[in-house]
Amino acid sequence: MSMMKGFSNVFRIPELRKKIFITLGLVAVCRFVSHVPTPGVDWNALQAMFKGASGTGRGVLDWFNTFTGGALGQCTIGTLSIWPYISASIVIQLLSSMIPSLQKLKKEGENGRQQLAQITRYLTIVLCIVQSYGMVKFMTSLPGGVVVEPGVGFTLMTIICMTSASLFIMWVADQITSFGVGNGASLIIMINITSRLPDAIWEAYQRYFVLRNASMTELILLVLFFVVVVMGTVMLTQGVRKVAIHSTRRSVGGGNTYGMKQTYMPLKVNYTGVMPIIFAQPLLQIVSLGLKYVASEGPVRRFADALSESTSSTHILIYSVLIVFFTFFWVATQFNAIDISENLKKDGSYLPGVRPGRATAEYLDDMMTKITVIGAFGLLVIAIVPMLLMGRLGIPYALVSFFGGTSLLIIVGVALDTLRILESHLLVRKYDGFLSHGRLRGRSGM
Repeated sequence: MSMMKGFSNVFRIPELRKKIFITLGLVAVCRFVSHVPTPGVDWNALQAMFKGASGTGRGVLDWFNTFTGGALGQCTIGTLSIWPYISASIVIQLLSSMIPSLQKLKKEGENGRQQLAQITRYLTIVLCIVQSYGMVKFMTSLPGGVVVEPGVGFTLMTIICMTSASLFIMWVADQITSFGVGNGASLIIMINITSRLPDAIWEAYQRYFVLRNASMTELILLVLFFVVVVMGTVMLTQGVRKVAIHSTRRSVGGGNTYGMKQTYMPLKVNYTGVMPIIFAQPLLQIVSLGLKYVASEGPVRRFADALSESTSSTHILIYSVLIVFFTFFWVATQFNAIDISENLKKDGSYLPGVRPGRATAEYLDDMMTKITVIGAFGLLVIAIVPMLLMGRLGIPYALVSFFGGTSLLIIVGVALDTLRILESHLLVRKYDGFLSHGRLRGRSGM
């Protein structure tokens, strides 16, 4: 009842109600762009090819089609969606931890963040052009006459259309962030994923009620398992290890200490979010395609085929290793224990029982490593659940994609962040939150 009352209270606040309607309107615009067809493409031939390629529910086509909200399957001008901007943001975030000039911008406050945002937008344009050209080569290589009149004209027209659409969606995402509720880019990705939910429900209906390819017992067990997986994903997303921090209070004049204040530093269990899965899945597909290109038969070809088959033992094993590797790699590049210890020392704060400076950095680094082991294991379990369900039970990809992997992590994370923002508006205006006890935490762990 508290949850339903909280949602009803949301619409009683004029400012918040306006933000929600703005967000819904802008998201609807993005979904419209995802349904505008690319000129020069035979839609019927594309559908026939795509159904044949994704009938097994395995491969990069299904994976990418899920995150574009079905735009790839229809080859619309919004096929790239928000992903070039997301890719550019990830690249800049990684480089800002390695390149001194970008590190300096990152520490310059609002002005530095604006310059990094501008660099990200320029890189987005470059990625849009490269990826749209890749889409042109992909479409022209498809059998069945998918492209009606391939050539320079089609290439230029497709690059311009897809680049413009992706940049427009990026602008809409910024507007959602500024005038709506939540992070615009994250919301667009979540809506793209959940737009495939009707297909998943239809697949389940066909499997269990029309074709009767499986028993009702399996359906009941799947529903129960789905609840367990969602609960585990929420726990992984919300889980933090609180590190006690003692801060020395100082008087306004003279700088004399007069008391102590205890706070906590939340170290997230899933510090990496969905990044390891986002890195691992495309990398496997790229390596598989490269090996298939250089070898048409023999052991290398068989290894490439096994690598591209998402339900094979080879794919699952290497996929698991990559997820663990990228989990520790992301933490190593983004979690800077030395900077944290220096900032604590400057603020007159310290960890109880730990000497300031290098000892604090080593303590935080050791603790974060132990937490990352737990986070990597939890992320690994969530990532391979869809593959096991497909391989062992033969459940279609459209259905199992909601049982784990990147899809479920993004949906849960964005939903928690959005609910946390709505709840903060309610609490500021003296309304009850969504929970009877406690408060929601987003992915920030706050």
